[in-house]
Amino acid sequence: MKIAVTAASGQLGAAIVKATVALTSKQDVIALARTPSKAEHLGVEVRAGDYNQPEQLEQSLQSVDVLLLVSGMDAPDKRIGQHRNVINAAKKAGVQKIVYTSVQGAEENTAFSPVIQSNRQTEQDLKDSGLAWVIGRNGIYIEPDIEYIENYKKAGTITNCAGDGKCGYTSRGELGYAYAKMLSEDKHSGQTYNLHGQSLTQYQLADYLNQAFDTDLNYQPMNVEDYRKDRIEELGDFIGTVIAGIYQGIAEGKSDNPSHYAQAAGREHISWQDYFNKLKR
Repeated sequence: MKIAVTAASGQLGAAIVKATVALTSKQDVIALARTPSKAEHLGVEVRAGDYNQPEQLEQSLQSVDVLLLVSGMDAPDKRIGQHRNVINAAKKAGVQKIVYTSVQGAEENTAFSPVIQSNRQTEQDLKDSGLAWVIGRNGIYIEPDIEYIENYKKAGTITNCAGDGKCGYTSRGELGYAYAKMLSEDKHSGQTYNLHGQSLTQYQLADYLNQAFDTDLNYQPMNVEDYRKDRIEELGDFIGTVIAGIYQGIAEGKSDNPSHYAQAAGREHISWQDYFNKLKR
């Protein structure tokens, strides 16, 4: 069985390739990337995979049985068409099953909602495709908070608009393993899984970061508008607004959902105590 993974040069795509190789073999996995040279380090066959080039996609998906479609990074309205390009090319090339990396979050009334809505449209397009399908709705990555630790140290606080809301966090490594299982096992077809570990408040996240990095951080909630302005000042209008929308959704409880990680992966998600213990310096 040949398994292909799109966007393999990205962090999530690469994690899925590595996990799938570990479960199968290098000969069974194909990496697709818009710039193939950026995925050569993965040690598997690499083919061109630009979501905007349907004919290229159809050629690159020849001999592929199962496809992992990583959700694109373009504007929401553009992504729907790009994902349809991949689905249609897969059908023409004879792909039997598509596994899609979707996301959890507020489906309306936040700046992140258009992204969620575009993912839901792709989910529906998959269900209407006539192919076997599996959908994973990813929780929020924990890694950006780890990578931001020096900034947190300088500020002495974690500030955002999540308030008391709980967030179903996960890691790219845990997602990689779950998707590898979803790709390589037939029993998941027709399932939609929420993929995350134990939900955390920002207060709990601060405690875990303090344990791992010997810091004394505290969490200070902000209102949505002030946080949006803060993020725009640092990251620009588009990204800053979207990030504020993500945390607004957390405050509204839209990221605190039942987890189906164990059903997808065949084991429990790593505990946050174990995860942060591994980060201790």
